Amino acid sequence: MIDKALLDILACPICKSPLRYFKDQQELICRADRLAFPIRDDIPVMLEDEARNLSDEETEALYK
Repeated sequence: MIDKALLDILACPICKSPLRYFKDQQELICRADRLAFPIRDDIPVMLEDEARNLSDEETEALYK
């Protein structure tokens, strides 16, 4: 489980937008860039090269 205080200060490393935590997927999502940053061993991996691209459909489904 990621600390709430950490989640409050994390932002997308590319556009600085807020990130949304998805516990089931263990990812932090940037809606603006449509990127999913992985969380490994409770540590967010905030590297652009490690992020996966989200399709428009997947982004919309996550934010319903």
